[in-house]
Amino acid sequence: MAIEPLAIGVCSWSLQVTSVPELKSFMDRLGIDVVQIACGDPHHASWSEGDGMPAAATAAGFRMSGAMLGFPGEDYTTPQHIERTGGFGDPATRPERLERFRWGLQRTKDLGLSDIMLHAGFIPDVGAEGRKAFLDTLAQVSDLAARAGITVAFETGQETSTLLRRTLDDLKCPNLKVNFDPANMLLYDKDDPLRAVELLAPDIRSVHVKDANRPTVKGEWGAEVPLGTGQTNTKLFVQTLKKVGYRGPLCIEREVGSQVDRYRAIEHGVRFLRECLA
Repeated sequence: MAIEPLAIGVCSWSLQVTSVPELKSFMDRLGIDVVQIACGDPHHASWSEGDGMPAAATAAGFRMSGAMLGFPGEDYTTPQHIERTGGFGDPATRPERLERFRWGLQRTKDLGLSDIMLHAGFIPDVGAEGRKAFLDTLAQVSDLAARAGITVAFETGQETSTLLRRTLDDLKCPNLKVNFDPANMLLYDKDDPLRAVELLAPDIRSVHVKDANRPTVKGEWGAEVPLGTGQTNTKLFVQTLKKVGYRGPLCIEREVGSQVDRYRAIEHGVRFLRECLA
């Protein structure tokens, strides 16, 4: 089922669901039917349906914009922990993570989807030791996905938009795109989200909508806050997405609080986004 431009959706893992019926129930209560769905991993939800999850999801009646993949061993305790453990950053874990990526590609196909999202890891700066090997790994990611007919969207935040722009330009892989998360740029204290939209516009494939404030202590996390209450400037962010021609869905993400707290924040987010789009 086609998804209309700027449709409001949700990220399944934000609701901390463990089954497709639970996800569908929450979405019905929220009055939305678009979801970016977790492949199933420690950080982006596990599914009680197991290998039967794709069949259950495709029969559930909601629309899926893409699948999200995380890797076992990723540790978000502090920015320093995830820099060491995130994505394809550690050469020692690249072989097993490429295998996990192959699994994610198959799950994406089983879901009937053409897009998979993930954090690539902390991209080495231009000229830094290890950059070539890192980019070679991302080129391998592109090749594996291309053979499966899948587009890969790297989630923003763990690098500046300038570095991500340069990396995509260096790779020249047409199926490597951007999953734009404005709040991550503040949480990691890396960039200005509105400037980044303009720079990355040609390659923005999907969007997470969440809000945050920058860290008050260097090297610590910023603070995630309800939509419209932080430094992301969500209303202007949505206007800027429109201006640069983005026509995909707006999937609300919430990664802090209890399940009840998350639901309430997402419920508020749906109302707030509807006001932004009115």
